[in-house]
Amino acid sequence: MSTHECDVAVVGAGTAGCYAAAAAAADGLNVVVIERKDESEAGHIACGDALKGADAFPDAIPKSEIRPSFTNTGVDHGRFELPEHDTVLDIPVPGELAVIDRLEFGRRMIDGATEAGAAFHYNTVVQDVLQEDGRVTGVRAIRTGDPVTYEAAVTIDAAGALSILQDKADLENTTFDTNVSYSQFCSAYREIVEVPEEVEWDDALVFKPTERAAGYLWYFPRTSTTINAGLGFQMTEAPMKLVQDLRADLQTRPEFEGAEVKDKLGAALPTRRPYDSAVAPGFVAVGDAAGHVNPTTGGGIAGAAYAGTYAADAVVDALADGGPTEAALWEYNERVMDHFGARYAGLDVYNVLSTAIDVDDLMGLLASIPGEKLAEALYSGSTSMGLGLKLKSAVKSFGYWGTILDFYRTKQLSEKLIDRYDAYPSDPSGLEAWQNDRDDLMDRVYETTGAEPKY
Repeated sequence: MSTHECDVAVVGAGTAGCYAAAAAAADGLNVVVIERKDESEAGHIACGDALKGADAFPDAIPKSEIRPSFTNTGVDHGRFELPEHDTVLDIPVPGELAVIDRLEFGRRMIDGATEAGAAFHYNTVVQDVLQEDGRVTGVRAIRTGDPVTYEAAVTIDAAGALSILQDKADLENTTFDTNVSYSQFCSAYREIVEVPEEVEWDDALVFKPTERAAGYLWYFPRTSTTINAGLGFQMTEAPMKLVQDLRADLQTRPEFEGAEVKDKLGAALPTRRPYDSAVAPGFVAVGDAAGHVNPTTGGGIAGAAYAGTYAADAVVDALADGGPTEAALWEYNERVMDHFGARYAGLDVYNVLSTAIDVDDLMGLLASIPGEKLAEALYSGSTSMGLGLKLKSAVKSFGYWGTILDFYRTKQLSEKLIDRYDAYPSDPSGLEAWQNDRDDLMDRVYETTGAEPKY
């Protein structure tokens, strides 16, 4: 058995792992990235390929190095197809949007982390976690068929939603969030499809509801003829036949006649709030492994990049000042919550609502509201409209006023929840009291929405 010693062992070469490795290596730490795939497949990850916030990425890996993987920067709105109501909603989206070639993006991130000084060990499958006196001290793995041990001051779990590290580690006496179940995840599948003619909607991210709540189909144009087509559903729902259901919808769309499938992959992703704490002595979880995903859309690239960077910054500070205790690593939790964690937790309230609301009522309500007003409500918080438009919307939305009231009450609770996250504790000793306050508010969410408790 061979042994490698390093300052930081990063498990997983996805977005969060590469940014964590790049940032830590750039600060002079000895970093090894442990990746189960071989070098040619590393970076090949199931993804919707849509990137919101492409204009604001951390500089641990310079944007200039990953930008060539942005294959379509002309998308500027969401296109919501509601076939049961014979309606298409075009909703403008602020900020820079891009659709990317995910494999090219992944490889460029690996190159960026390598240039920063991180070493990559491919064909390496982690099997266990090393611990000593309650602190994680590395991992055991099989590398190209041979046992190997990685001894590290800090282990960063960037192995995704199905990571085994949190199952293998004893985290019971830490603040690390163990309140996680399969029902808080989504199962998804996507194909890269080449169509013979240019699609008319190559400037839009196309969404379409499935026949059940908490699920949708998507069509994201990498180019005008290369489409990322996929679908997903919440694991609280009855299982979908993902491949067959996607194929059935593709066959109803004339633009996909004669199309050729170039690639196909499935994945699980978290559609839950971020972990309350993603640190333990010698251990940090980032990206999908810590619930750093927009729970309403599954989008997680930008959040993962920042989470990896924030984790590396906390590790660098901790190793320079007494060691990687929970308290020393806590700044990572604070930065995540301050940047995007609170907002994701607020959005999770709508995810909870979606499991209880009738999907036909939801689609009918959306069909009755002008797209530009939905955009204002989603992105600017404004819901103002002229008297004439108010009356027109009121008439069209008649029959959905109960659903509107549910959304209004849910929005109020979501805003209150975000306020609670703004009071996230500055050290581990305050976590339990903060959780109790937050959970009291979540009880009101379940009571208001009629949804089953999610946590």
